[in-house]
Amino acid sequence: MQEYGGYGTYGGDPQPPRYGDPQPPEYGGYPPPQYGGYPPPPPPRQPGMWRYLVVAVTAAALGAGSVLAVGHSSSTPLASPGAAPSNSAPGGQLVPGIPNGNNGGNNGGNNGGISGNGGTGLGNSAQAVYNKVSPGLVIINTSLNYNAEAAAGTGMVLTSDGLVLTNNHVIAGATSISATVLATGKTYPAKVLGYDVTGDIAAIQLQGAGGLRTIPLGDSSAVKVGDSVLAMGNAQGQSQIIPATGTVTGLNQTITARDQNNPTGKETLHNTIETDAAIVAGDSGGALANAAGQVIGMNTAGNDAALGDGQPTGFAIPINTAMTIVHQITAGQASSAVTIGYPTFVGIFDVPSSSSDPRQQASTNNQGGSFGSGGFGGQQGCIHSADEIGTIANVAPVSSGTLVVGVICGSPAATAGLAAGDVITAVNGQQAGGSSQLQSLLSKYQVGDTVHLTWADLNGRSHTSAVRLVAGPPR
Repeated sequence: MQEYGGYGTYGGDPQPPRYGDPQPPEYGGYPPPQYGGYPPPPPPRQPGMWRYLVVAVTAAALGAGSVLAVGHSSSTPLASPGAAPSNSAPGGQLVPGIPNGNNGGNNGGNNGGISGNGGTGLGNSAQAVYNKVSPGLVIINTSLNYNAEAAAGTGMVLTSDGLVLTNNHVIAGATSISATVLATGKTYPAKVLGYDVTGDIAAIQLQGAGGLRTIPLGDSSAVKVGDSVLAMGNAQGQSQIIPATGTVTGLNQTITARDQNNPTGKETLHNTIETDAAIVAGDSGGALANAAGQVIGMNTAGNDAALGDGQPTGFAIPINTAMTIVHQITAGQASSAVTIGYPTFVGIFDVPSSSSDPRQQASTNNQGGSFGSGGFGGQQGCIHSADEIGTIANVAPVSSGTLVVGVICGSPAATAGLAAGDVITAVNGQQAGGSSQLQSLLSKYQVGDTVHLTWADLNGRSHTSAVRLVAGPPR
């Protein structure tokens, strides 16, 4: 099922646990943060802990939208203060919110230095590289209220007042975002400035920030195969910056990123930097730095050494590429690839099916097992998150359109009177087929615009209502 106008989960995914329920660690997931205290220092990175998927972590076992790879690293945690947990929780927030800032204390302490750097060429300079870059990294925590989840990743500070670069899949679906500066222990609320889904690049702004340390930018066009590198990020969602040493093993690589919980959902990234530094879940948005302590890439994806030849392989977006998109975002230059600010939001869950036949969409939804307990028969009222969605027993008797499998409470769709089992057939008189066509139609409008939605109900009656589009979670 997919929330229309924001982050989507897909039919066929296993039912995710509610955020806060104790869960065993698994790929794309980690145990819920320990509210009321800082988490203990993380263990050294271990081999074969993750599957081939995204490098952000979610509290429910659901990938955040790109590939991930993880293999072993001989590195151990470096000295860095613990991060205060995000003070927002999932469960029904309508539009992207900004959590209250939290000025946590400095829970520092030395966890040791980098060890086991043999063969990378960095030697003892690895600690110097870490000391130069890590103060400009932040821990990103997000709430994905419409999926009853939370997620974590990494960001890189570009300006002293809090412009932060990260991966799009780190903030996709977020209804609230916060970032913790480990050097000070302060946590800031953040808003989305813009993002490029196809390039997996996003820019966020920390609210009320000032005097922050920034990352030292390098030139990715000067990178050569064999260069020594250090990958740094919020490895395994442990709220600490953990390094992994390695070398550049390839340039201009094209990779296909996929989500293990949505095998059909893929994205292709071009011109990436390949490295044998182990990039793991939580490292997304973190830094890949050269021996001079300059950031030459943004950690994004990788393979699983346990599934391949035993060697970790990570991928980073070249920093020059990422900065080009950031400059476009800060200049407010929207394009077919770049979205400025938050997208428009209607507030329905639909099925990302290739078919425009609502009955086929219902079949796809029901075969996937849905997220709810089932038995609603398409008659349920509004819901707060995807885990409340049930099976759809009755569908509006029309041959084409987008099936509504859930309506978010308080959303424009709920106000207009849509319900599960209804089928949206047109936007401003233009015919809507399946989910992708409806998304294409609505993407032409801005937050605050009013559109006329036409839909059929379970009795076959047609309705048209003026709906004012609001801001929704980034896609």
